[in-house]
Amino acid sequence: MSAAANMIVGGFTKVRLVTKEVKDICIKVKSQMEKKTGFRFKDFIPILYKSQVVAGINYLVKVVVSQEDGVEEDKCVHVLIFQALDCNGGKLSVTRVQTHKTIMDPLNSF
Repeated sequence: MSAAANMIVGGFTKVRLVTKEVKDICIKVKSQMEKKTGFRFKDFIPILYKSQVVAGINYLVKVVVSQEDGVEEDKCVHVLIFQALDCNGGKLSVTRVQTHKTIMDPLNSF
């Protein structure tokens, strides 16, 4: 199922398990996330996501992480990733990152 499937007009989809496509997107922007947070992630496991069609696609993703220095093991970050339309180059960019999340925190827009 494509990321744009089951869209709510103007809003995000329901939370779903990460697909290979979304996992690959997260891996591509991992260094951007590390730069924004100031952390280097040892473990980096995208698990859940929502998407929203705009002038491209917004992906809101929950990622289980642990830092290389061992601080805050088994925490999550929530990341908002924008993917431009293919006709505009399809560039991926990390819009925002929320740190200090847990596996139980809801994946809400921010």
